[in-house]
Amino acid sequence: MSSPNFVDYVKVYFESGHGGAGAVHFRRAKYLPKGGPDGGDGGRGGHIVLRGNAQLWTLLSLKYTKHVKAAHGQPGGGNHKTGASGEDVVIEVPLGTVAKDAETGRVLCEITKDGQEYILFRGGRGGKGNSFFKSATNRTPKYAQPGEPGEGGWVILELKVLADVGLVGFPNAGKSTLLAALSAAKPKIADYAFTTLTPNLGMIAYRDGKSFIMADIPGIIEDAHRGKGLGIRFLRHIERNSVLLFMVPADSDDIKKAYEILLRELEQYNPELLDKPRILAISKADLIDEEYRRLLEPDLPKGVPHVFISAVTGKNLDKLKDLVWRTLNVDRG
Repeated sequence: MSSPNFVDYVKVYFESGHGGAGAVHFRRAKYLPKGGPDGGDGGRGGHIVLRGNAQLWTLLSLKYTKHVKAAHGQPGGGNHKTGASGEDVVIEVPLGTVAKDAETGRVLCEITKDGQEYILFRGGRGGKGNSFFKSATNRTPKYAQPGEPGEGGWVILELKVLADVGLVGFPNAGKSTLLAALSAAKPKIADYAFTTLTPNLGMIAYRDGKSFIMADIPGIIEDAHRGKGLGIRFLRHIERNSVLLFMVPADSDDIKKAYEILLRELEQYNPELLDKPRILAISKADLIDEEYRRLLEPDLPKGVPHVFISAVTGKNLDKLKDLVWRTLNVDRG
């Protein structure tokens, strides 16, 4: 994913089409000067539809779109002709897209499957023609219904990256280096904070042709849940990952404290994130010797499996993949 093209947030005004008006019409023929009512119904207004597309990974196509309107239904005609329905507008979005009401923040839908469709705003129904209102007491109704108005409003579309494993860590923790070492992904790597400004996905090959998807998510800093740093721009991507792989460098002043800060940021943003399985990878293990590693062990966080790794030397990367695979499949027998 290249930074300029990765768009994970847009705000758009959508409006469905109005229904067409019913027709007021009476049948007229050479030998039937006073035929009955034959006004047809109006056509339905076009819907606004969201559709999941597994080939998309960004909301870039909507970045410069502020208003999207569907076509109106056509009015009915004589001889009971129904007006044509307005053409629907289908917006294709990447999997993991969440639509929210811009005013209330209410979640309208979540698109998670290829081809999944959701009608965001329904087109107005067409009005009934005067033939509908014919009765024993009113044989020549001279009125018809107008079409119903369409619906509309401002909608926020947010993309939450779908992945099996999400890398969670402070800037410069080695997440991009790990993703590059395990997969064919080529994230930007440098020795300064916030190298990663957008999520990067990598397919990790495992044994016997098996694989899983790993997401390198921009680094967390304290108070990220308040919008500090890159803030919730990246935190929402963590929500879609099955397993959270925390990364803390081996040369950190206090590995346990760093892990707890990361955990607290996730909890402040969304407490449900703490229900996800967690793994701790202590990165840059090539910078410490075996004796120092043994000294660190007693002070590591309890209750979370951990492994010392080095993406540079390849140390324990297979062990890490084994641990990830077991964690991903713990409930699958």
